[in-house]
Amino acid sequence: MKHLFIVIISFVMLSATEAVAQYWHSPKREYRAVWVTTIENLDWPKTKIKSPADIEKQKGEFTRLLDSLAVYNINTILLQTRVRGDVIYPSAIEPFSPVLTGKAGRNPGYDPLAFAIEECHKRGMQLHAWLVTLPLGKVKHVNSHGRMSLSRRHPALCKLYKGSWYMEPGTPETADYLVSLVSEIVGKYDVDGIHLDYIRYPDQPRDYNDYALHRRYGKGMSHTEWRRANITSIVQKIYSSVKNIKPWVRVSCAPLGKHSNLTRYSSRGWDAYNTVFQEAQRWLKDGVMDALFPMMYFSGNNFYPFVLDWQENSAGRHIAPGLGVYRLMPGEGDWAREEITRQFFTSREAGAAGTAIFRAEHLLKNYKGVAEFLKVFNRKKALIPAMEWSGEAKPESPENFKGEHLFNALRLSWSSVKAKSGRPQTRYNLYRSSVYPVDTDNIDNLIAANLTDTLFVWNDTPQDAHWAVTAVDAFEVESPVAEWRERAPRSRMYRDSFILPDAHSWGMRVLIKDFSGKLLYSMPYNESVNVEGLPAGCYRMEVMTRKGDILLRELFVR
Repeated sequence: MKHLFIVIISFVMLSATEAVAQYWHSPKREYRAVWVTTIENLDWPKTKIKSPADIEKQKGEFTRLLDSLAVYNINTILLQTRVRGDVIYPSAIEPFSPVLTGKAGRNPGYDPLAFAIEECHKRGMQLHAWLVTLPLGKVKHVNSHGRMSLSRRHPALCKLYKGSWYMEPGTPETADYLVSLVSEIVGKYDVDGIHLDYIRYPDQPRDYNDYALHRRYGKGMSHTEWRRANITSIVQKIYSSVKNIKPWVRVSCAPLGKHSNLTRYSSRGWDAYNTVFQEAQRWLKDGVMDALFPMMYFSGNNFYPFVLDWQENSAGRHIAPGLGVYRLMPGEGDWAREEITRQFFTSREAGAAGTAIFRAEHLLKNYKGVAEFLKVFNRKKALIPAMEWSGEAKPESPENFKGEHLFNALRLSWSSVKAKSGRPQTRYNLYRSSVYPVDTDNIDNLIAANLTDTLFVWNDTPQDAHWAVTAVDAFEVESPVAEWRERAPRSRMYRDSFILPDAHSWGMRVLIKDFSGKLLYSMPYNESVNVEGLPAGCYRMEVMTRKGDILLRELFVR
């Protein structure tokens, strides 16, 4: 009886998993993002570089992290690049963060950001440089930078508040400084996005004294209006600088999880608009933000009405709710797994452009089985959402799309689509379906994504199928579809399908081999070659002439 009970339980668990996979159609495009935290060496790096050998250890930690996240079809890495007034790349503006070597300002001996970008792109992931904008850290941390600390180099931009240093949003030069940092990254690196964090006033800043600045720069605005205008001005200037350098680089931020009080639900005194002066929904409407990853680390009615509010006010741009899987941990809420899984389901059902997970280590530790759930929930890979609002014309459809049968494979080719001047190389998505026309919105039909070559070999038994190819630009916008129909070859090959070297066929033989060269059949040449005894597949046929010439042909059997 004990063994029977175990079998029944196992069957029920399997059925539930399969039911999720069958019921939830995996979207073609959505962010599957994860915050990778570098501060205090939380997610990466774990090893601090003390010797040249430690460089490879540090690199290995990152590649293993990416490989682990790839199991769950994660496609966007939000990598903390500016930590607290310091960075993880060689900068002309700010010092190296101590997370790399244990000492502020010390060069790690390689470029961690360049390395991270390369490794993400190898795996088909985007990398968005995550910048902590206004907080500079506690006094001890800031002092560790010595003469390179921002408080010493630009004291007019900084303010000491409750034991920590901040950049002052009310000082106009603060925006210019942040723009210089962002411009350095976008200009030097092939980042896919700039992700702004803490683009807000300090938490609950009732006693944050900026009244003198308000009197100087307020221009008739109320104190709260002026504070919102300060944050919005920084956002506008950063967005403009990014788009002037590389228009396809996405700009996003992580606002507080509740934008403001709703008619039916109160934010309970903790929201973006009223508490920390972020008017993030306006940024979407004004077109100075491409995506928001609101930090929605709440449960129940503190989550569900507010995620709908974000989506309803997205202005056609991207909302990807930030979900706190760390809340499953004892001491961090000890949520039941069902709370976080419902949040994944609700976000997708509401039409959100994806989700972001805080943070990498908490996902990979698989608290209460959340990672196993995600493996099913993200059962297929997803493409990055397109920035349809870019204002650029769609790329042209690929021309001369055709297929050619080669042994046990199909070779597909098409003409290249030239990218606009100054834009990254055009990429291609390839689709296949037994149904015409090919539904390119169905992720199940996607065979290969982000191809850079115009040649693709499909290693499978030829059969009747429909193929489609699209060109993809740097904004992830796809061209109109080009289609071609694959038709399975006949099971016989006749004499008139190739040219005989002699007028007479006496003495000629036909050899049929597999691709390892093993001889399967040897028969006298006749007007037709009977292959009814061969299993389905493709073979190599050699016709040997009286003169010793060999004619090579492909033979297809179905």
